[in-house]
Amino acid sequence: MKPARQYVPSEDTSHALDKEPAEKSAGSAAEAQRVFAVDGPSIGQRLDQFLTSRLHSVSRAQAQQSIDRNCVSVRGIDGSTRKLKASGKLRAGETVTVLGEAALPALRAEAEDIPLAIVYEDAFLAVIDKPAGMMVHAGSGATDSARNRGTLVNALLHHMATLSATGGPLRPGIVHRLDKQTSGLIVVAKEDATHRRLSKMFADREVHKTYIALVHGSVKLDRGTLDASISRDRQRRTRMTTRRMGGRTAVSHYRVLERFESRFGHFTLLEIEIETGRTHQIRVHLSSIGHPVVGDTLYGAPQNILPRLQAPATRLQKTAALEQAISVDRNFLHATRLKLTHPGSGRSMEFEAPLPTDLQGWLTRLRSPILQK
Repeated sequence: MKPARQYVPSEDTSHALDKEPAEKSAGSAAEAQRVFAVDGPSIGQRLDQFLTSRLHSVSRAQAQQSIDRNCVSVRGIDGSTRKLKASGKLRAGETVTVLGEAALPALRAEAEDIPLAIVYEDAFLAVIDKPAGMMVHAGSGATDSARNRGTLVNALLHHMATLSATGGPLRPGIVHRLDKQTSGLIVVAKEDATHRRLSKMFADREVHKTYIALVHGSVKLDRGTLDASISRDRQRRTRMTTRRMGGRTAVSHYRVLERFESRFGHFTLLEIEIETGRTHQIRVHLSSIGHPVVGDTLYGAPQNILPRLQAPATRLQKTAALEQAISVDRNFLHATRLKLTHPGSGRSMEFEAPLPTDLQGWLTRLRSPILQK
């Protein structure tokens, strides 16, 4: 077993609350308090989100830490204070006071002995086949007990002697991401110069990524391009949407690999190449045309897929259908191919990762004979 390694950056990249310029001072300079008024769009906002919007160098996790340590107070119009959790909603006319002298410990990922499928590795970079269910790095909203557990970063720190520090202490080596429930290829940087070059290659669209997705319904065209900007959904902040103006450009190209008329309905297997790498890009693009990715309940796919029944169906037939339902616990989305030019040698490189066993099993089940009339 390899010894566990801990990432230590060359300089402290953590951001304490007291490094953000004050909106206005309260009391003496020694107290280093910042006071912010709750008005306009901030009314009804979560306390932790309010802090990150006012203190731009502070992560949501750090804001939550500060709240948990009683370094943030909320005072109403009548002068009374109320205890508010990170998720608590702010009211009109309140003021939020931040005690900037609060010492927040640096947030750093730690090594963890987690199996890792390393497709390729050299002194500059590594290519990993990430399993579904694994986060790439800790989320900003994670709790103290959960934020440094089970992520790709934790596994990388255990398996690799060095990782780039460019992404900061929570994201060493991470140049791009895959969603938690998306499996497949991801490239990581092992030193800073490589990280910068890879980042530029992604920005210049010089890294080619290909995915396999199974979607609900029969996609009309055999190939096409989805060119719709993507923004954060105002109603559900965990979702992205193509329905708002002024989003970030996003382009996805697809072609049909196989169509299924199965006893569970119609499905289409797609190969997708993306020019851009926006959050949830493939998932939101496919959902926007009425074909959500199988298993993607966030964007409209059902949790359980029932076999089709001929009408009228008896109660016994309906009960049997429920027993035969397919329960989906991940997105049918897999990053199958990655092409890039090695940032050190200039050599053209291409990597492939076959569909995981669980997704292959899905396809086998759909290829079974269609429901008999």
